Amino acid sequence: MLRAAVDAGADAVYCGFQNATNARNFTGLNFTSEELHSSVAYAHAHGAKVLLALNSFASAGRFPLWKEAADCGARIGVDAFIVADIGVAAYIAHHHPHCRLHLSVQAGASSPEAINFYCREFGIRRAVLPRILTIPEIRQLKAEIPCEIETFVFGNHGLMVEGRCSLTNYAVGISTNMDGACSPPSKVRYDRDSAGAVIASLGSHVIDRFAPDEQAGYPTICKGRYCTAARPEPFYAFEEPISLNLMEMLPALAAVGVDALKIEGRQRSRAYVGNVVGGFRKAIDAVAAGRAPDLIDLLALTEGQKQTQGAFMTKKWR
Repeated sequence: MLRAAVDAGADAVYCGFQNATNARNFTGLNFTSEELHSSVAYAHAHGAKVLLALNSFASAGRFPLWKEAADCGARIGVDAFIVADIGVAAYIAHHHPHCRLHLSVQAGASSPEAINFYCREFGIRRAVLPRILTIPEIRQLKAEIPCEIETFVFGNHGLMVEGRCSLTNYAVGISTNMDGACSPPSKVRYDRDSAGAVIASLGSHVIDRFAPDEQAGYPTICKGRYCTAARPEPFYAFEEPISLNLMEMLPALAAVGVDALKIEGRQRSRAYVGNVVGGFRKAIDAVAAGRAPDLIDLLALTEGQKQTQGAFMTKKWR
């Protein structure tokens, strides 16, 4: 997937180690130190950078894991660390001052005061913004901070308070923020009822029920459908399965000073990565050249085959 992103024209690729130091800690995903070393070499040989995500929160007694990951990344020569935990940020800033630090969306920093704090205390060079800000808010924010800003443009339409999600921890005892696993596969179960419907569960909790003619989705609590006594028909209590797609808004994002555009590519196929990155590469190059971007159809690669511009256009995303 990293090579697919580089070959499709990505300027940088973000990734993580095979442990709890990153927020996509799933079996079969992520890098060993040897794999990261060869991947950094591949990316650099093709003019791309590698950003190492150490964006989960270290808990008591486990901090050495994050220190070892930071030391390893520095030895390998990654181009930046993406951090959320202030202890991890402080360790890298002190022990590896030559390394560039990016503030993860997991830090939930959406105000000039918050971002300026991280810049002042840890030398943060770029902040990844939560997906809850409108274009005018991003413009105002950019004018009040000294670092680069990065926004999501395609992928998960995450509207939970970044870095504060306790739902999976409540349901199965595994933390999204500290263990890096939202809805771990070992806790996921699919069953069919007598009518042929698929019931998707996370631990002992039923998250959704899909009719025989519906495509069953992966059970995450924030995108499940629920019933209550007052509302017996199933409804999305938090957010519905839908993908963010801001290709139409690239000129506006460039105009307000966004420095980097983030595509979600982890837990995805090489075909997904190649098609989405390639499409956005062409669109971004067109905007940079003063042309209207060619809006390719990426609907088939979205979650639930639905897409939105989310809060970037208006707070009324539903």
